[in-house]
Order: sequence, then structure tokens, then C-alpha cells
Amino acid sequence: MGRFVVRTRKDGEFQFVLLAANGQVILTSEGYSSKAACLNGIESVKKNAPLPERYERKNTSNGKYHFTLTSPNGQVIGSSQTYESQSGMENGIASVRINAPEAPIEEALS
Repeated sequence: MGRFVVRTRKDGEFQFVLLAANGQVILTSEGYSSKAACLNGIESVKKNAPLPERYERKNTSNGKYHFTLTSPNGQVIGSSQTYESQSGMENGIASVRINAPEAPIEEALS
């Protein structure tokens, strides 16, 4: 089972990552000014992750792939790593869809 990990960045902002069962990062948030806002971001991911229409598939300038997960208003709530292939990206999306809805939330150790 995957899990969310909340951490404080060096700039003092809060950020979450979604880890797959194998510990690999499959989704990363932007920075939030408060922990409460970060936790709200996680709830938005849990709610929107199962919905295929919430994923935007993108290509990088060097021919690689990545995706973002968006809220109903189009705001990005999480971004993927860069993938070498389109199939890798699709597997990443599938992993977020499976892992996010029931993933527990943990605090990172400093």
C-alpha cells in the first residue's frame, strides 16, 4: 500500500509526496505555506486521483513524459517524475489511481 509523507522544505514550506508500496515517489506537491493547507492538498489528491479526466499528460522538450493531477478548477495538485516512455507514464498514473485514495498520511522525520 502506498502512503503520503508530509515534510517541511528548507524554505519552511510544507510539501507532500505520494510513495508507492515499493517506496518510489509517484506524485509530488508544490509548496504550501501551512501544514493545514498541505493536508487539504492531500485530501484533494485522494478525492481526484481515481478520476481519469483529472490527469494531464505532457511531453518534455527532450522527448520524455510526465503528468499532473488537477483539481476540478484546473489547479495542479501533484506532479509526477519524468518517465522515459509513455507506457511508464501510464503505469505511474495507474499507481497514483490505485494508491492515493486509501493511503495513510505520515510525517517525515527531519
